[in-house]
Amino acid sequence: MKDRKKMVLIVDDDPQIASLTSAFLERAGYRTSTALTGRAALEKVSSDLPELVLLDLNLPDLSGEQVLRWIRKTHEDTSVIIVTGFGGEKVAVDLMKAGAMDFISKPFERRVLLEAVRAALKIRDNLIEEKRHEGYSSLDKFFPFLAHEVRNPLHAIGGALAIIQRRSNLNDHLVAQSIKIIQEEVQHLNEFVQECLDFVRPPAASRYVPVEIKELVAAVMNVVSYMFEHLSQKIQVTLDLDSGLPKIHANYEEMKQAFLNIVKNAFEAMPEGGKLVIKASPLFNAGSDWVRVAFLDSGLGIKRENTGSLFNPFFTTKLRGTGLGLALAKRIIEDRHSGKIEVESEEGKGTSVIVELPVDVRENMAAV
Repeated sequence: MKDRKKMVLIVDDDPQIASLTSAFLERAGYRTSTALTGRAALEKVSSDLPELVLLDLNLPDLSGEQVLRWIRKTHEDTSVIIVTGFGGEKVAVDLMKAGAMDFISKPFERRVLLEAVRAALKIRDNLIEEKRHEGYSSLDKFFPFLAHEVRNPLHAIGGALAIIQRRSNLNDHLVAQSIKIIQEEVQHLNEFVQECLDFVRPPAASRYVPVEIKELVAAVMNVVSYMFEHLSQKIQVTLDLDSGLPKIHANYEEMKQAFLNIVKNAFEAMPEGGKLVIKASPLFNAGSDWVRVAFLDSGLGIKRENTGSLFNPFFTTKLRGTGLGLALAKRIIEDRHSGKIEVESEEGKGTSVIVELPVDVRENMAAV
């Protein structure tokens, strides 16, 4: 796991809480260190270089806000989760605006702590990758800026909503429904931000490994069956995968994302049910070995006037779409794997997405 060797600094003036939290996180696979005062925390941040700080607001010397602002100024890649006692939620939300990643209230459940730590570290990793965009187009440079400007208020909204949810009468249908709508909209915006970052993230040659197409398709269908559980009985999926398929040299996670975007589009085009056929076979193309994967659905199809815009970022005909699904798939397949992707569709008769990939793309990646 990517997070397992990350360092977490626990800042709390209660030695017992600091010790118990440290022991729990170490059992979960993290390295930890502890500090009982604000000044000790500043020293530990500089010496231990933790990826994450769990920062208690009530310290005997410095305020939690002073420690947070110092960390944000001197160690901007270090994430901070505020830990507050009952009644300190308003201050915690204000500190999220000042750069804290999240907050949790005492006493906290171990599950809640672990989920917060994992989420904060994942966001930190994404933010660090965003800095690798020097020399990219203006659009590619804009996306990380957009992500930063949107993500911070989203965290504050999420934190404030958690307080509202705890202190509200959820038996009131209108209140419960309103909270659910806000949660869904925050999640939608978070997903949009992540899609923007995925679109501009530069490829890393070290992540290219031999990938089994059958395993890739199986992983995608597992995710889709969970996402579209309400359609699982309405859509007939047929897999026609050649037994002689060679492995391809690819970035597994990126290719999984590309295939997932294609299959999601297919399911969304069949709200009343239908058929999806996925075919994969070897292909000899331009003097080298390739693989051809076809996704054939019986869905609504695409209007003729829209076919030329399918791969344009932000183009969408869906009410809740971001317009980045096929654009990201094209970038992954063509720009990062030297492959090809084509779409053939007729309104009312379904859509075919044809993907062709070279078996060995390493020569193309040598220049990356």
